[in-house]
Amino acid sequence: MFGLIGHLTSLEHAQSVAQELGYPEYADQGLDFWCSAPPQIVDQITVTSITGQKIEGKYIESCFLPEMLANRRIKAATRKILNAMAHAQKHGIDITALGGFSSIIFENFNLEQFKQVRNINLEFERFTTGNTHTAYIICKQVETASKQIGIELSQATVAVCGATGDIGSAVTRWLDKKTDVQELLLIARNQERLQELQAELGRGKIMGLQEALPQADIVVWVASMPKGVEIDPTTLKQPCLLIDGGYPKNLGTKIQHPGVYVLNGGIVEHSLDIDWKIMKIVNMDVPGRQLFACFAESMLLEFEKLYTNFSWGRNQITVDKMEQIGRVSIKHGFRPLVV
Repeated sequence: MFGLIGHLTSLEHAQSVAQELGYPEYADQGLDFWCSAPPQIVDQITVTSITGQKIEGKYIESCFLPEMLANRRIKAATRKILNAMAHAQKHGIDITALGGFSSIIFENFNLEQFKQVRNINLEFERFTTGNTHTAYIICKQVETASKQIGIELSQATVAVCGATGDIGSAVTRWLDKKTDVQELLLIARNQERLQELQAELGRGKIMGLQEALPQADIVVWVASMPKGVEIDPTTLKQPCLLIDGGYPKNLGTKIQHPGVYVLNGGIVEHSLDIDWKIMKIVNMDVPGRQLFACFAESMLLEFEKLYTNFSWGRNQITVDKMEQIGRVSIKHGFRPLVV
């Protein structure tokens, strides 16, 4: 059985979803309540592969909200993720994806040191961040969508915003090795990590965001959006492809401009309907078929009976592993969402 650990995008979103899912006691509560709310299994899922194989899974709502980080409720945030992982393990789930901020919190606050959650000794090989599949799907979106809007990769400049993160660094490796992209612009907060990445690739220009954007034909956004970052669409090239690989997705609503194409990054579409309620709630355009690629990774590992933390740690994603998960993704009927 596979599991998905997810969370909602804001307190307001959480209150409306609680009402919809039949938890009225959660619907009018503030942040303090959500900080102490336990994880809940809120959906049972059946997925059918185009090979005919069927798998079952569960969706675990961690009750984490991004406001917890914004309000420095760090202990509450980290406890949410560990409790949700323990909940998945207690219910015998073989492989569980850490969706949204879950994997970022796990990584940034070094939660690997907290193996013991009450009476459960966490077995980390039962979990995956899903980042390998996400990175692969974003790269495929770059390759496919650029063609659709008439951008020639061999003459294109691609800016990767969040280049030193787990997904960002994987995307730069793929673009460097597997495509003939002309120029890579590397954007991130940590200069030391940027220099290490530049040395590993043997190419790429390190730049600030405002300097890089007007030069880019394609922008891959895989950073967490700091408050107050405004992108002026009039400074962007036309055509320009913006791939929003963050969560929550917020570039599409912010940037509406002729010649600028915003694509929801890291989203896959399945060939067959998935039996679940949860994607309606996270506002997918086609909730029966579309989902986050990180969630799909746990499904793929379950289909293949690959019970291992396929994506784990920071900057461990190789092009080989991206190709491996890519083959399995195609085999079972998943494809990247395109323009």
